[in-house]
Amino acid sequence: MREAWTDRRLDGLEHKVDQFELRVDERFDRVDEKFDRVDEKFGRVDERFDQLEGRFDRFEDRFDAYTRSTLQMSAVVIAALIGFIATQV
Repeated sequence: MREAWTDRRLDGLEHKVDQFELRVDERFDRVDEKFDRVDEKFGRVDERFDQLEGRFDRFEDRFDAYTRSTLQMSAVVIAALIGFIATQV
């Protein structure tokens, strides 16, 4: 047999729904706090990547200078070999 929905039972159900809503809101607040902490951590990671990028930029400048010097030395050696061969002919 079905029970009738009295005002008191409806009030009790409304109270349970309200309590459930409060618990869900609290859980979402905790999740939001966790996401805020994750955002902070990603911010720190971004800063570290920016620092590393600066280091690589300096390394890239040094590598470019090394490459330029190597090409210049190669040109000098080739010119010297051409000159040597020209004097031997």
